[in-house]
Amino acid sequence: MTEETTPETGRPDQTADTAAAAEPAAVSPEARIVELEEELARLKDQALRALAEGENIRRRAEREKEEAGKYAVASLARDLVSVADNLHRAIAAAPAADARDETLANILTGVEATERELLAAFERRGISKLEPMGQKFDPNLHEAVFEVPGTGQPAGTVVQVLQAGFTIHDRLLRPAMVGVAKGDDTATKVDTTA
Repeated sequence: MTEETTPETGRPDQTADTAAAAEPAAVSPEARIVELEEELARLKDQALRALAEGENIRRRAEREKEEAGKYAVASLARDLVSVADNLHRAIAAAPAADARDETLANILTGVEATERELLAAFERRGISKLEPMGQKFDPNLHEAVFEVPGTGQPAGTVVQVLQAGFTIHDRLLRPAMVGVAKGDDTATKVDTTA
């Protein structure tokens, strides 16, 4: 091989060698097909993953929107629950309706109607009052304040309700404050003499 020199520099001409090196080696058509199929599979996988991610985001947004609609009133409901408690206390504290005192009877009737209307409004919004009397204590719904011995009830049974609890749809808004039966020690002892 003869070296050619460039007239400007007098150095050997390397463009011919560089051009030959820059040309890709001849790739067989089968190898090129395999390469393109692998790239196609990779791109399909990326596209499927992007579609799945988009669907997950859409579902999550729908779920969050639904929950926001369901539970948006939770803060207001917590405040109104104490109003329901006060109405219930007012009704319980009123003396027995005396036929001679028509004014007191009318006030009591109005307070009872207000309580019924408030509880009906709660029901329309998915807010339910918990009535745990006689039920087994559930730490997810109840708050045990004290134990009552000698009730004749199984241990852990709600025997007194101090404050009603409330749920909003499937979530606890406020736990019921309760007194639970204390287990009778004699009933729980096992006879070991046999």
